[in-house]
Amino acid sequence: MTVIAKTGTGSAEVMASGAVVASDVDSALGDLQAHLNLIFARTRSLWKESAARVHPELQVAGYKLLTFIDRAGTANAHEIAERFEMDKSVISRQVRMLEELELLESRPDERDGRLRVLSVTASACGALAEVRRDYGTRLQAVIDELTPEEIRAASKAFRLLAEV
Repeated sequence: MTVIAKTGTGSAEVMASGAVVASDVDSALGDLQAHLNLIFARTRSLWKESAARVHPELQVAGYKLLTFIDRAGTANAHEIAERFEMDKSVISRQVRMLEELELLESRPDERDGRLRVLSVTASACGALAEVRRDYGTRLQAVIDELTPEEIRAASKAFRLLAEV
């Protein structure tokens, strides 16, 4: 039987071997939060760098929209507004900027002429593919250092965190 006693600091100490020490869990959670913060900060930095590689005037918000449309093949402003939970007027401004930068094309929707179908230009598609290829190479170098068990554990952790 494992007995855990509370200390004056609110953390727990193990009274018999084999139990998880609450302060170890607190420390591990602190490390996890710190590393998640680093990942989010690095992601923002990568978005900014990637946007600049696609076009020097492209901002992060436009880059996110552009990559979404590229992956989807086509989209309309309504779909984008729902996906990003943004007002359609914000989407319209971003779309206009992307068109001015010649990264996005629009045409009338064949089923509903009130809607515009948005698609990525060939030059933007090529630039996005190059950015993804470079990032994929960097990511693969990290993944190659992990065992299949570590990859599965990370995948499980990310899935559970996504459900929070």
